[in-house]
Amino acid sequence: MQPQTRYTESGDVNIAYQVVGNGPSDLVVVPGWISHLDLQWTDPTFTRFVRRLASFSRVILFDKRGVGLSDPATAASTFEERMDDIRAVMDAVGSDRGALFGLSEGGPLSLLFAATYPERTTKLVLYGTYATGLLAAHPSGERWRHSMDTLRHATYHWGEGRSLSLFAPSLAGDQAFRQAWGMFERAAMSPTMARVLIDAILACDVRCVLPIVQVPTLVLHRAGDLACPVEGGRAIAAQIAGARYVEFEGVDHSPLAGDIDALVSEIEGFLVGTRLTTSLDRVLATVLFTDIVRSTERAAELGDAQWSELLARHDRTIRQILAGFRGQEVKQTGDGFLATFDGPARAVRCAVSITEALRHQGLEIRAGLHAGECELVGNDVRGIAVHIGARVAALAAPGEVLVSQTVRDLVVGSEIRFVHRGDYELKGVPGEWRLFSVRP
Repeated sequence: MQPQTRYTESGDVNIAYQVVGNGPSDLVVVPGWISHLDLQWTDPTFTRFVRRLASFSRVILFDKRGVGLSDPATAASTFEERMDDIRAVMDAVGSDRGALFGLSEGGPLSLLFAATYPERTTKLVLYGTYATGLLAAHPSGERWRHSMDTLRHATYHWGEGRSLSLFAPSLAGDQAFRQAWGMFERAAMSPTMARVLIDAILACDVRCVLPIVQVPTLVLHRAGDLACPVEGGRAIAAQIAGARYVEFEGVDHSPLAGDIDALVSEIEGFLVGTRLTTSLDRVLATVLFTDIVRSTERAAELGDAQWSELLARHDRTIRQILAGFRGQEVKQTGDGFLATFDGPARAVRCAVSITEALRHQGLEIRAGLHAGECELVGNDVRGIAVHIGARVAALAAPGEVLVSQTVRDLVVGSEIRFVHRGDYELKGVPGEWRLFSVRP
């Protein structure tokens, strides 16, 4: 029987999900570019594929926002919003921890989730995916450009099943299947949304996350994959410590075409095998440093009593705004704060809100942000990411929110805009760092 489709709220968006099976551990399937929870079950191969997965796990399926049965959208959602969607679905089904199965376009999101929430991720399976969609950076070169051009062209003939030539070329000659795929395209999303998601793919870059992923990882790819060239999968496996890489023959991108039994067998062996311990004291986080501009001079001008009152308002304001953006106060640093966030866009918006609120109180601050691996030590955080964040903040001008390129790259899809501020050498940190100022 087809499982019941339910909904859960993620912010102000309803996310459709299904649960299949009752295995001993959870497997959250993070969908790719296109999906439709109900229509997928009309394909016998999909049914067999999911039932096989459900024979050794509790399978959690969902449609991402803007696609399938989830609420429609007019713009691509950010990684941050989509990570919230995964957490909302897991919470709705009572899943504290689970393995992630990132398919195609769902791979970068799965990588980010595993690095940000290792306490909720047991293992990571990636199939037919990539860490960057940037045309100049994808390791397959012109073949990636060709696949994206072909996919975009298919959206101008949406509903005719033309994307099948990329996703499952071995089935493209089956006219009945192609007709069914065309209906699936029309039901899953509009042609405009399809093009919006292609743009989001081409702007994606999570390569900085790969060395941070510490959960056991299995990377699967087909050698002749036309939609997502195999070099993308090989590059991911090479940069995640201890990752297992398995390559299959074939040109199909869809896991439902070709030898699905071999694919599921690899996944089963990986998930039901020996459970490796994941360290929960190292996470991907965005660090925010704030500092009052000319604090010594202001204190001298105002005197002890007025300065103390102003500082107290400063502290209350920052703590209230941090709470509104799910920021975690780590500590006060002289006349400023160090805080961490599980999402870079929230961190940037929080910094802007703090800067504006304090300006109205007669205080000017500078703020700096960086995203990277942080070590949790009690209530404190340590690591090179913290040092970089402090160095970025020190370079910020009065009233400015300054971020590293890592932060800028991870908020792609948000409405946040940046201005390039230049390349800098940061004291104690190797290499040059490209910094960006947040536009008011």
